[in-house]
Amino acid sequence: MTYCVGLLLDAGMVLLSDTRTNAGLDNIATYRKMFLFETPGERAIGIMTAGSLSITQTTMARLTDANDDPESDRSILRAPTMLQVAEIVGGMLSDVTTEVSAKMERMSQGATASMIVAGQRKGGPMRMFLVYPEGNFIEATQDTPFLQIGEHKYGKPILDRVIEPGTSLADAEKAVLLSMDSTLRSNLSVGMPLDMAIIETDALQISRRRRIEADDEGFARMSAAWSEALRNAFQQIDPI
Repeated sequence: MTYCVGLLLDAGMVLLSDTRTNAGLDNIATYRKMFLFETPGERAIGIMTAGSLSITQTTMARLTDANDDPESDRSILRAPTMLQVAEIVGGMLSDVTTEVSAKMERMSQGATASMIVAGQRKGGPMRMFLVYPEGNFIEATQDTPFLQIGEHKYGKPILDRVIEPGTSLADAEKAVLLSMDSTLRSNLSVGMPLDMAIIETDALQISRRRRIEADDEGFARMSAAWSEALRNAFQQIDPI
């Protein structure tokens, strides 16, 4: 499985994904689920994927080929708006889902995938979309400034309580990492390493990207501090 989360804030965007796609006692596979595209000074785009690996890899390969083809009308690096970027990604995801599902159905199997598309083009606002397998999508808003795909239920409570549009990027980074930590502790199908990216408002480039490995000391300290803080808070609450 997967857990990917994106925050849309006044100060910018924070994207975080895990890299585990298969989990079992003797079968663990790691694949990148975050894909970053940029034309510095003109646009920056991040895409995170969850679901069938065959669908997500094929979709991302076709999107990359379209970027490299100067005659293609499905290039996300040439689309005039982020809305049209989301429409291109949605159309490609829908096409691939239909193709793969038709093959899987012949073997009585199913396949599906979803994506988070986030970014900014010069002259336009930062926008973030959750794209469904059918190609339709919803958009992050001031009321709901974050989107999740995959195993999202474990990491959602802290985001609901902490994240608002005015949250700083530093606090947002901490929130998504703690959201991921809660998911890692509760679901073995989500695993390290983690990929994180920051896109600051109007930077029009990927401001910062980082891979967090399983032995990262900073992440371990944050996880331990969060556990201790929760235990202390629990002890301080009086029963009803």
